[in-house]
Amino acid sequence: MFLKRFFFFCFIGLLLVSCSDDDSNDINPDEITIDNPATYTFTRNGESTVSFSGQTTRIQMGEELLDEFMDETSSKEILNAMFAHIEGEENFENTELNASDKSIRSKTAASFDYFSSNTTDQALIRADFESWINNQDDEVFPNWNTAASAGVAGQIADGTSTRYVTGLGLEMNQLFNKSLIGALMVDQALNNYLSTGILDEGNNVAENDEGTVAEGKNYTTMEHKWDEAYGYAYGLNADPANPNDDLGADDFLNKYIGRVEDDTDFAGIADDIYQAFKLGRAAIVAKDYTTRDEQAEIIKGLISEVIGIRAVYYLQQAKNLLDQENPDFGGAFHDLSEGYGFIYSLQFTRKPNTDGPYFTKAEVDAFLVDLLDDGVNGLWDVSTTTLDEISEAIASEFDFTLEQAAE
Repeated sequence: MFLKRFFFFCFIGLLLVSCSDDDSNDINPDEITIDNPATYTFTRNGESTVSFSGQTTRIQMGEELLDEFMDETSSKEILNAMFAHIEGEENFENTELNASDKSIRSKTAASFDYFSSNTTDQALIRADFESWINNQDDEVFPNWNTAASAGVAGQIADGTSTRYVTGLGLEMNQLFNKSLIGALMVDQALNNYLSTGILDEGNNVAENDEGTVAEGKNYTTMEHKWDEAYGYAYGLNADPANPNDDLGADDFLNKYIGRVEDDTDFAGIADDIYQAFKLGRAAIVAKDYTTRDEQAEIIKGLISEVIGIRAVYYLQQAKNLLDQENPDFGGAFHDLSEGYGFIYSLQFTRKPNTDGPYFTKAEVDAFLVDLLDDGVNGLWDVSTTTLDEISEAIASEFDFTLEQAAE
C-alpha cells in the first residue's frame, strides 16, 4: 500500500498546473500539461461534463433491495424482480427507479475484462445471488421468530441487535450485500470502466483528442466512461465533487472506503483513491493517456486493498468473539457473513499492471468451502484456526499485515 502511495505522489509532483487546448489535434506527450482541479469538477463551455446517473440508479436499487431482505413478509419473487428489474415494473418505492431501464443483475459480473468472454462464470455468479435470495425466502423468512441453533434457521441476538440466519449461521442479507460490492461496484469500476478496452474502444481516443462529444451530451465518451467508474464509488455522496466529506453515503463500496480510512493503519487511503480518480480524469481532458493509465492502476490496487482488508477484518473480529469462554455466536455470525461477502468479492479485484484479480474464482470458492466445512453445521462449527489460515492467506497477497487489518 505504501509503495503505491509513493508512486502516486511522484506522479503528482511531475505535473504542471495549466490548461491544455481541448481542440488541439497535434498531441506531443512531452509537451502535455494537466490542469488538475481542486475538486472533481470538470466543465466544457461552462457546463459540467461529469455524469454517472446510471451508477447512482443501481446503487439506489441496491439500497432498496437490502431493505427488502429484512421484511419477513416479502418473497423470493419480489426480491428477484428487484434484482433483475424490468423497465416500467413497480419493484421499488422510488418511482424513478421503476421507470429506469437499468437493473442490478445486468451489471453483475459483467465487466469487459473479466466476463465478455467468460459467460460460464458470469452465469454461475448470477446464480449465486439468486440462490441467496431464494435461501432468504425458503429458510430465513419462515423461521423469522424461531430461535436459531446449530442446523436450525432463525433469529439470534447480537448485543442489542437481532440477526436472522440460516441453519449454517449465514446472514443472507449481509452476504448478499458484501458480495455485491465486488460483483457490481468493484468489477464494473476496475475491470470495465477503467479498462483500456473500454476507455479506448472504437474511436474514443480520436474523438477525445478532437474534443468531439457524444451525441446530445457535453462529454466525450472517454470522459464519461471514467466518470462511470467514479460513480460506483461516489454515486450517492451529497457532493460528489468532494466525496470524502461524507463517506458512508451508501451501504456498498463508499461505506467501506470510509471504514478502512477510519483505521489509523490505513489513514489517507480515501484521499489517495479520490486523488487518483481526479488526476486520471484531468489527464483525459489533457489527452495524457499515460498518466490516465497510471492513475487507473493506482485505483485498482487501492480499491482491491479495501476489499482484502475488510475480508481479513471480519474474520478476525469473529475469531475474537468465538475464542472466549462463552462464544458470542450472534456477533460472530454477523461478522462472518460480512466476511464471506468480502471474500467472495476478492475474485473481482484487480492486481495492478496485470490482467487478473488477487484471487481467482477457484481460490475464492476454496476459501468459502473451508469457512463452512469444519463441521456439518457450517459457521456453528468453524474453528479459529480456519479463520486464521484464511486471513493469513488473504493478507499475504496484499501490502498489509493480518495484524493491521484485524484492528
